[in-house]
Amino acid sequence: MTEQITVVKIGGNVLDDAGALARFVAAFAALPGRKILIHGGGKLATRLAGRLELETKMVDGRRITDKGTLDVVTMVYAGLVNKQLVAALQAAGCNALGLSGADGNVVRASRRKAEPVDYGFVGDIQAVDDGLLRKLLEAGIVPVFCAILHDGKGSLLNCNADSVASAVALAAARIAPTDLVYCFEKRGVLRDPADEGSVIAAITTESFVTLRTEGVVSKGMLPKIETALRAVAEGVRSVRIKHADDLLNDHGTIIRP
Repeated sequence: MTEQITVVKIGGNVLDDAGALARFVAAFAALPGRKILIHGGGKLATRLAGRLELETKMVDGRRITDKGTLDVVTMVYAGLVNKQLVAALQAAGCNALGLSGADGNVVRASRRKAEPVDYGFVGDIQAVDDGLLRKLLEAGIVPVFCAILHDGKGSLLNCNADSVASAVALAAARIAPTDLVYCFEKRGVLRDPADEGSVIAAITTESFVTLRTEGVVSKGMLPKIETALRAVAEGVRSVRIKHADDLLNDHGTIIRP
């Protein structure tokens, strides 16, 4: 397979907005070449956890996942959100297949060590089966991944969806030239969160250190940029962070080594 592959990640802010999601699905369906979709869904999981009186705890933009929270995020990510998204893509002409990491043993992880922070049932990715990805893409199937993985020993693990997107993109890059796009509700990485015109055109490893130190980049944006930098350093052709409405153009923030 020589045709390019585009890996796209969307988060809860797109999934929670019916209009934004409809626009994204139409744009994703129009995206040329082979493609893979990774989705989050954190806001819905947080709301459901609240109804069940489960406390949501976050550290540096990452969710602490105890057993009760794991049950909730599995139901939401691998169930409701994944299947609703697959249904929408089918209606738009994309032959989508919803997957967790356990399906086909496609993404395996190990439980993160409890130090310095005990994240609970949270996985660090160990391997992605690019052979299965190749077969699905060659069959004209659009894989749609949630961020629920497994450890190969019968346990499910929650994972940061940005990290899943990066790992899947690196696996896809072993098949064909691969571009990774992180889509969310902002026009890119903003110097001033209140100013949509303050998009940072490019971020490098060096400039990221400064942006983090100055507090320009913080919370949930930290793991997004960290995984993006790792992806371009290890073989992904390009990474962009942009508004979901800009999927089909070159707007947003480009990540460079």
